[in-house]
Amino acid sequence: MKRHNYEQLNETIYSDQLSNGLRVHILPKPEMTKAYAIFTTNYGSIDQSFVPIKQSESITVPDGIAHFLEHKMFEKEDRDVFQDFSKRGASANAYTSFTKTAYLFSATAEVKENLRTLLNFVQDPYFSEESVEKEKGIIEQEIQMYNDQPDWRAFFGTIKSMYQYHPVQIDIAGTVDSIQNITKDDLYTCYHTFYHPSNMVLFIAGNVDPEEIGAFVRENQENKNFEPAEPLKRQFPSEPKAVAEKEKRIDMPVAVPKALVGLKETDLPEDPKEFVKKEWFIDMILDYLFSKSGIEYKKLYEEGLIDQSFSYENHLERNFGFTIIGGNTEDPEGLAENIQHSLLRLKEQKLDEESFQRLQRKKLGQTLRAMNSLEFMANQYTHYDMLGVDFFETIQWLEDLHYQELNQFLHDWIDESRIATCIVQSNQS
Repeated sequence: MKRHNYEQLNETIYSDQLSNGLRVHILPKPEMTKAYAIFTTNYGSIDQSFVPIKQSESITVPDGIAHFLEHKMFEKEDRDVFQDFSKRGASANAYTSFTKTAYLFSATAEVKENLRTLLNFVQDPYFSEESVEKEKGIIEQEIQMYNDQPDWRAFFGTIKSMYQYHPVQIDIAGTVDSIQNITKDDLYTCYHTFYHPSNMVLFIAGNVDPEEIGAFVRENQENKNFEPAEPLKRQFPSEPKAVAEKEKRIDMPVAVPKALVGLKETDLPEDPKEFVKKEWFIDMILDYLFSKSGIEYKKLYEEGLIDQSFSYENHLERNFGFTIIGGNTEDPEGLAENIQHSLLRLKEQKLDEESFQRLQRKKLGQTLRAMNSLEFMANQYTHYDMLGVDFFETIQWLEDLHYQELNQFLHDWIDESRIATCIVQSNQS
């Protein structure tokens, strides 16, 4: 395994790429009492149109199939894999996002045994027509539960207002109708196309011996047969730069309305360093404006437009990105208008060097504190690895940012045509 020391962070990563293409990263943390492992495939809800492995024609699968597949992976012909983990004192879970599906566990003992369970169940799918039909009822209940949650409806409503064609606008779990069309054969097609080891990353962090764990993983993989890797052919529709609709309204039985403002990202940098710099700049600007110490937050609070639910978030991926800002408010139109004006005024603003350095130090401090969490480091390292970026190297990139670069970014970032609003309002008279 290759050993990479990060003296600035006092961390060491052991990495290997196995003959089947699987990328393995191990972060020893002997001071920790537990270990955390996450096995991730570069396949998420947006991967709906693609050329299946060993085929030449593109297909489009039903909405929500990546999430459906994640559910079914835990069910085998003779057992539920969750029981295998619990018998060894491990806590297991999984999740599906727009761009990835991850399977994970944390444990304080029997790490190798739990790691064997993780690798073996993810690499040995079992789907039956009966179990697929049964799962549809379970996921239908999950979809209906989320549809009853105002926060979830507002979040996806904002994304739908921004995106016209890109599948990021589709709920990760799909719809009640779309999941009815999922078949056992669909699941196997998606699995064999996207779950090849060459499209996956394994990250293990905690109280482990990296050489011992590395050898264990290598042996486990060498005892399995995989077809040679083929280039993945994903297809995405052309998406306009402007938002799909400037304002969307959703009627729900809510006591307090919600207003969210979305900013659609375009022209995402292909260069990994420039991509990460854009992400840092957006995070710093949002902090400058809308954190509890931000210049706009105080105004919004004093005017009674926001409460403790107010928040902001930034998502940046290779072929889409967005920022969402807002929360509960008695005056949704007023809050949305104020947020939009705050964003549009950025073109005329200029940060002084002292303010920039304060934001830079704050972001650096937040990141370093978060690195005390095994879960944070494993998920972040995996996320950036799939973008072709070494997460630990981004810390130095953050330190190297210059306030003049941020001021140029401020001038170029915002365009009114890329801003949309979603309001959740009461449907009760």
